[in-house]
Amino acid sequence: MKLNPSRRHFLRGTGVALALPWMESLSAATTANNKAPVRFACVYFSNGVEPIHWWAKGQGAQMELGEAVKPMLPHREDINFLRGLYNQQAFVSTSPHLGRMPNMLSGAKVSLDPADIRVGTSFDQVLAQRIGSQTAVPSLALGVEPNELRLEDGLSMIYGSCISWASPTKPATKEIYPARTFDQLVGDGSGRVLDKTILDSVLEDSHSLQPKISRNDKVKLDEYLESIRDIEKRIERAGKEERIEGWKPTLAKPNMPRPSDKLPQNVPDHMKLMLDLTVLAFQMDKTRIVTLMLNNDLSQMNFKFLEGVKGALHLDLTHNGKAAAAEAMYLKTNQFHMEQFAYLIKRLKAIDEGGQSLLDNSMLLGGSNLFDGDTHGADQMPLILAGKGGGTLKTGRNLDYLERGNENRKAASLYLSIMDRMGVKLDRFGDADARLADL
Repeated sequence: MKLNPSRRHFLRGTGVALALPWMESLSAATTANNKAPVRFACVYFSNGVEPIHWWAKGQGAQMELGEAVKPMLPHREDINFLRGLYNQQAFVSTSPHLGRMPNMLSGAKVSLDPADIRVGTSFDQVLAQRIGSQTAVPSLALGVEPNELRLEDGLSMIYGSCISWASPTKPATKEIYPARTFDQLVGDGSGRVLDKTILDSVLEDSHSLQPKISRNDKVKLDEYLESIRDIEKRIERAGKEERIEGWKPTLAKPNMPRPSDKLPQNVPDHMKLMLDLTVLAFQMDKTRIVTLMLNNDLSQMNFKFLEGVKGALHLDLTHNGKAAAAEAMYLKTNQFHMEQFAYLIKRLKAIDEGGQSLLDNSMLLGGSNLFDGDTHGADQMPLILAGKGGGTLKTGRNLDYLERGNENRKAASLYLSIMDRMGVKLDRFGDADARLADL
């Protein structure tokens, strides 16, 4: 069989075409058109950090890191430590938690009217709306704790359960079951087989309805048909043997077993599974946009699995009144969260995409919405950006924005800069109309 290395290659059988992985012997003809896409993931942990342990000094291989950030030491040349970025609307909110969390990725004002749940569209969902059609799954919103529907200080805890918002009034559907996430990453991207003949029948029926319904109902029907057209696009995309770009994923089918249908009861195992699924999604190019919430805001997660932590809830550990024993346990939770982020970095760094690692072709944002969790400090956010964004980011830097003035340390400026590197250029997002300086 003659292989043309400038095209995608397939194994064909039983009506299914599977893309072969990238192979070094076929990479000679790789061109700029074959360049791997850039991916973005946000790994969020709740309730902030112990400020005295969250710091960086120096640059590159000589970078020193505070105790809370120590798990990043093996990866200090792969990260940018970002100090001082903040969201103005979170800072001025009178709600210490729910007014300062759901807008982490949007910088928008959070409505504190219980009858009007409203935040801005988060920038991961702006990306999904603009470039999500390039993959089977436009984006993934993942979590470990379920959405909570209870009230906290008169506000819906849906605010505390979601950092990804598909619209100002609708959070992106968060998936906490590893098995359902896995199913979403195989086949067409929805976890089920799609039959085009059924879709054709649905469309035919809808056309016959058009003359019989009111103007308002036509609007509803048009919205429904738009979702059907999206499914059609997925079927068409799944049936194509060639990508528009010549690049091919390094993985054609899952390299991990399907997780159990049950929700994992062990927190570290659950988090690791969701991180592994993030890697799988990127490696198979099923999506290029992921948010992962390691815990909800006001988290009820119990950290008794950590040595030296006496079974207290995360919320209690982080709101400790500066008691020495509780602060020591709070530090352990910070380190644990950074270990999860470090695990994702390590996994992506080990995957070769033709001379560059998957980490090189990614931007990973790790952090929290609050700085000092005990005082609900929103004057800055603890943020680390890993990966080279397809060669557009220099790493190994300690970037301090705290003293630059509020106009020059907006988190939304970072988001504009990230979106630029994903191919989505906006004049303004959130409260920012300028890119983050020196990034």
